[in-house]
Amino acid sequence: MSEAPSRLDGPGSRAGTCLGLSAADPERHTVVVADRFDRITWRDTYEQSTGLRELDAELNAHHDCATDLLTDTFLAAYKGNPQLRGRAEMDPCRLVNHQIVTALVDSPEFADLRRETIGDPYAAAMAVLAQSTALRRILDRSQDAREQAGQAKKAQENTEGAATAVAEAPQQPADEAAQGAAQALAAAATGIRAAARNAVTKAARAVREEAALMRAWGVGPGELERMPFDQRSSLADRLRTSHLAQWAELIGRFRQMADGERARKVQNATGELVGITLGNDLSRVIPSELASLGLPELRAVFAARYATGELMLYDSQGEQPTGQGAIIACVDTSHSMYMEGPGGVTREAWAKACALALLDQARHAGRDFVGILFSAADKIQVFRFPAGRPADIARTLDFAETFLGGGTSYQTPLTTAGDLLEEEFNDAARTRGDIVMITDDECGVTEAWMRGWNDSKNRLGFRVFGVAIGALPAAGAGSVLDALCDNLRSIEDLTDTRAAADLFRVI
Repeated sequence: MSEAPSRLDGPGSRAGTCLGLSAADPERHTVVVADRFDRITWRDTYEQSTGLRELDAELNAHHDCATDLLTDTFLAAYKGNPQLRGRAEMDPCRLVNHQIVTALVDSPEFADLRRETIGDPYAAAMAVLAQSTALRRILDRSQDAREQAGQAKKAQENTEGAATAVAEAPQQPADEAAQGAAQALAAAATGIRAAARNAVTKAARAVREEAALMRAWGVGPGELERMPFDQRSSLADRLRTSHLAQWAELIGRFRQMADGERARKVQNATGELVGITLGNDLSRVIPSELASLGLPELRAVFAARYATGELMLYDSQGEQPTGQGAIIACVDTSHSMYMEGPGGVTREAWAKACALALLDQARHAGRDFVGILFSAADKIQVFRFPAGRPADIARTLDFAETFLGGGTSYQTPLTTAGDLLEEEFNDAARTRGDIVMITDDECGVTEAWMRGWNDSKNRLGFRVFGVAIGALPAAGAGSVLDALCDNLRSIEDLTDTRAAADLFRVI
């Protein structure tokens, strides 16, 4: 890493020059009042961001004081309560910057932007980059005002120099230059304000969309904070350009639905009361039985009935998840899965969104997850996500983006899934895994394979859930898919994530 710049404006500036003039007081170069920690944040962000450095170099090739403007734009978005210097405190060459930053901060849209950027250096830098086109346009349009400000400063310095040499010096050239600069700045003001509003609106939208994209793909704030700047930027670009990027909202809704269903699940607790039964569970003993403990002569009777399991208990029922082993999602990626359903959602998008929600399900339950993508008998890819390790986002994207094409074979993915559960049983003695088969096609299996499949199910105790996408006609009772699955549902409306809600209550 190159040596860190000592000035607030970073290494890309022209050392504070404006039309060849050097400024003695760096504090007068920036509009937003900044302390040492703000300076360090800007410097570190600048050094990490290739985009900021490239934008700085580009703008400084044509405009003086551009780095100061980038610094101010960043700090205005980043700081909790940005304070702007008064115009009288500014170097005359930076008065255009003052007008630009003031227009940005005063725009009604700026409050929306800051809700996403306060205290987040990456988001603040992204806001700067999102405004780059508008900043170029503003700098181009205000070039005349900037040049006249420089001439006014030079005239003032010449006047002050002459006044030092002689008792009196004419002030008229300096006054005329200052008046010309003020007129040029006033002429540019309306355009600056309009461009600033557009820039802030665009930046706010870009920052919100990226934050929503990260949430949809399950990338948490903690993971983002640990990510180097350029790696986070590259990830965002990949998410935006993925062939499933347009379905990010669907993926997010699927994950949100699954979160809600997890909250409704009943684990090791009683459910709805449905009557009275007999047993020895003291947590469900009815009040009349407990009352007998208050009579010494009945305590022995209570103890005897407890020992024989004949106490009267409240009977209840509730959904009790039974899975312990891995959750395996077998996702059909044959050519037909690329078809669009109602609402323009492809079958593949729905299947991948469901599978990613099942990945979340496995992480919450401390279970391994395996994604199996399949099509024809010779086309299969396996993506393993062990429970003891974080779900790597790059690996998750590889799983989501892969599409094999071709025909459909059930035997290949299900054999692979069974072998993985066998391996898990041999390594960790875990049984009762769950396989979710998501497909839009019906195909046959051999009798010999079916016998082996049933033997494996009985030995390992796993369950198979089937999801027939697109109202698969042959997926009803008596179909091959029905024979393979313990539980089968058909999905017709691909915009409705609730159609698969029951999966996330029982898996």
